[in-house]
Amino acid sequence: MLPAMADGECTRTPDGVLERNGNGVHTTPNGITYKGNWKNDKMNGLGRLEHPSGAVYEGEFKDNMFHGTGTYTFPNGAKYIGNFNENKVEGEGEFIDTQGLKWSGTFHYTAAPGLKLKLDM
Repeated sequence: MLPAMADGECTRTPDGVLERNGNGVHTTPNGITYKGNWKNDKMNGLGRLEHPSGAVYEGEFKDNMFHGTGTYTFPNGAKYIGNFNENKVEGEGEFIDTQGLKWSGTFHYTAAPGLKLKLDM
C-alpha cells in the first residue's frame, strides 16, 4: 500500500477504495516526487517526476509511464526533449549534451543513428 498523498484529489471506487484522480502531489519514502495529474490511481496526463539523483521528467504520462512528449533531464545536466513510448525514447527528438551541443534526429530506445548536430548561427 502506498503512503497517503501529501496533497491531492481522490475519488472512491464502487468497492470503497480511495483512488487518486485529478491533480496531486505524491512523494515516495525514497524521495521521488510526482506533481501532476492522476487517473485511476496512476500518473496519467501532464506531470513532473523528480528523482533525488537530480533526474527530472516533465511531460506526458500514461499509466505510470513516460508516454507522449516530454523532457528528461539527466543528473549530469544532459537533456532529451521529444517523444516517449512506455518509458523509452521513441521518435523525433533532440538531445542536448553536457557541453550544451544540440543533436536532433530519430530515436529508438537507446539507439539514434544519423543524429545531426544543430548549429546556432
